[in-house]
Amino acid sequence: MMIRNFQSGDEEAQAAIYNDATAALPKFKPASVDEVRRRCRAPEFDPNTRFFAIEDNQPVAYATFHPNGRVNYPWCRPGCERATEPLWEHVLQAMRQRGMKKTFAAYRADWTAQRDFFLGHGFRQAREMVNFWLEPTDMPTPAARRSYPIAPARPEDVPAILQLAPQLLRVHTPAELQRHLFQNPYFPPEAVFVARNKADSAILAAGVLISAADYADPRQVDANMPCFRLGAFGTEGMQTKRINGLFSFLAQEGNELNRVALDLMGHAAFRLHYTDVPTFAAQVPSDMPHLFRFYQHHFRRQGSFPVYERDLETSGPV
Repeated sequence: MMIRNFQSGDEEAQAAIYNDATAALPKFKPASVDEVRRRCRAPEFDPNTRFFAIEDNQPVAYATFHPNGRVNYPWCRPGCERATEPLWEHVLQAMRQRGMKKTFAAYRADWTAQRDFFLGHGFRQAREMVNFWLEPTDMPTPAARRSYPIAPARPEDVPAILQLAPQLLRVHTPAELQRHLFQNPYFPPEAVFVARNKADSAILAAGVLISAADYADPRQVDANMPCFRLGAFGTEGMQTKRINGLFSFLAQEGNELNRVALDLMGHAAFRLHYTDVPTFAAQVPSDMPHLFRFYQHHFRRQGSFPVYERDLETSGPV
């Protein structure tokens, strides 16, 4: 068996391997060659992050990782599962050579073989990503007057936004967060707004509302699929699913959280009157309990998927 990096022309083999390997899994959705080819031709694609196992001059398995640390399960054609461990070791070695310190994986909760693989290779379940939705007619009645002024976010607000919940965000510097919020190709800067303290204009919370008629209706997606949602705080740098009506907010834990979050949501609802958004959607990680409680109280739970993590300094199963 030989293991090599991705080469132009491997797209058809990758789609076939994935479809053969996953056909019996719950909610299986076949990969198309065109979709694989589109992703492999994207400017950010790096062939050195994808490995193929070759037998008799034919690809029989593949594995890949992403610059943000996400890894995929090593997919093998039935009968070629012996390629799993060699591929996995190639992935880990390549990530360590790049100086990466952590890695994570996300799959459906009912894909038990994949869950057992990651748990058996030193991963732990770090959180669930929980999806919610809410009909605008079911939204809590807004107060006659807002408790806090709401205004569009400005680039100079980014350091304060970062400090609201740095443990949630997947970026670590103001420059990274500014690029995500103000130079995002998939939503405009106007999608981001903040609540300020009346006394000193300090930022108390930040919100995002994604509004695009050609993005997916949250009522028509499988909310248990491992899809990070565009605009949700905590999904920075991820490959994301674009959901119309996605609302997300960031705030510190405290007695004022519910009031300031409702102000942000009321502002988002007001903006929805001028759009084609049929319903609110949301996504929040379960390990941010003060934010999770707000969504759980005011929204309807739709589905979730687990996220597994491990340090790359460890070298094998634990």
